[in-house]
Amino acid sequence: MIEGPTEDLLLGGRVRLRQPRVGYRAAIDPVLLAASVPARPGERVLDLGTGTGAASLCLMARIAGLDAVGLEIDPETAALARGNARLNGCERFIVREADIAELPKALRGFDHVMANPPYLDPARADLSSNDSRRRSTVDQAGLDAWIKSALTAAAPRGSLTLIQRADRLAEILLLLDARAGAIVVVPLWPKAGEAAKRVIVAARKGARTPLRLHPGLVLHEPDGRYTPAVDAILRGAAFDLSRVGSA
Repeated sequence: MIEGPTEDLLLGGRVRLRQPRVGYRAAIDPVLLAASVPARPGERVLDLGTGTGAASLCLMARIAGLDAVGLEIDPETAALARGNARLNGCERFIVREADIAELPKALRGFDHVMANPPYLDPARADLSSNDSRRRSTVDQAGLDAWIKSALTAAAPRGSLTLIQRADRLAEILLLLDARAGAIVVVPLWPKAGEAAKRVIVAARKGARTPLRLHPGLVLHEPDGRYTPAVDAILRGAAFDLSRVGSA
């Protein structure tokens, strides 16, 4: 059972988010993910593993007129996401309970699919006793299921955007091979001069454009503050992935 949800603010207060006091709590990753999705008003977005709805609510706060569906396996977390949709006046954000590995047939033809898959391999993870935290941090389905479902749900030429650990990049690229193109890889540097621990990967279903490497995003200044670029994103700015160089 989720105990005593807290209410937190994202995008400088534009998004109110009720989330568990104990267990997984949305931080910077869903905000970066939402900022990277190249959606336009009137388009449809699928948020795989939506959790409490942070990424969808941030995206809808930035771009008016979107229709979003969040897929969440945990009933209590899904209930929080529905409550967050009401709290933010997002009637066009619909939350459905389902396993991403068993994608409902009705969920097809989306202009954009985004996902923040759990980071930890169950074979190596120190499993949490908190059910909600374990589901949100330990990848029980496998990245192949996440990417297969994302590509199945996307319309032809639809976009896929995900954020994941940098050491899983090779696996992601292998899974996207021959099924998607126009791939953009964005390293997320903790601080300047440090190795990237996470990456954002964007792609287009059925595209054949070669992979491109983004210059990346430095998250923190030496003193631990967010960099100006990240601070702007956290306040609601888009993160334009079109500014890329050759891989």
